[in-house]
Amino acid sequence: MTFKKLRPIIWTKDLQKTTKFYKKLGFKIADQNEDWIWACLKKDDVEIMLAFPNENADFKKPVFTGSLYFDVDNIDALWNIVKDDCEIVYEIETFDWDVREFAIYDNNGYILQFGQEINVD
Repeated sequence: MTFKKLRPIIWTKDLQKTTKFYKKLGFKIADQNEDWIWACLKKDDVEIMLAFPNENADFKKPVFTGSLYFDVDNIDALWNIVKDDCEIVYEIETFDWDVREFAIYDNNGYILQFGQEINVD
């Protein structure tokens, strides 16, 4: 059995605001259905689906207890794009395990972590 990819669906009560947030990170709308209040955003090989909460769900705010972790190839450039416009979880740092990373909150309160493996010679 092969797992081919993971495409998280995150809930939002403001699809337009959330789409705008992810567009700042370079995502583009790959598909959208306004009747369903749903969109699929894509950047390179990464897809994130956005959806209005199911009417049967008791959704008040995001309660996801983890984070979404993105491997990127130019962490410093991305940091410079988001550092002044986003709420920071932790600032960019190079960790002992040879990864340079930072984390921000998206407009819904989900934690997004970004990391790049670095070569320490």
